[in-house]
This record gives sequence, C-alpha cells and structure tokens, in this order.
Amino acid sequence: MSDGVTLAREASSRDPAVGLRAVRALRELADRLENLQVAGARERGWTWQEIADALGVSRQAVHKKHGGGRRLGREK
Repeated sequence: MSDGVTLAREASSRDPAVGLRAVRALRELADRLENLQVAGARERGWTWQEIADALGVSRQAVHKKHGGGRRLGREK
C-alpha cells in the first residue's frame, strides 16, 4: 500500500480493515512529509511562527512537535 491514489481509494473502503490500514498509512505518510517540509523550512530560515501559520497550528505546537532542541536559522 504505497501508492497515494490507491491509499486514498482504500481509505474510503466499506471494509473497515482495508479502510483503517489505509488511514494509518496515509497518516504516517503525512507525518513524514510534514517532517521533511518543516526541516526544509527551518534550513531556509523560516521561523516557527511562519511554519505554524502555514500549517494552521500554534507556534508552540509546531515547535513542540519539531523543535527537538535544534536551533537553525533565525528566530522571531
């Protein structure tokens, strides 16, 4: 179950076993993509507030999830 289109189709399956597996896989994919994008944004100097605004969450939430004690780029 690695193809995004297949996962999206399977997430709406009437079979809960198929649907729930697909939902889990989509959640894991979204988490990996978010981690990559946040790391890339920080490397390019984005602030936690800019990232939070783009993700629609608070600065504290994004920093707690992705901060990891690293200080890259500029801070506001």
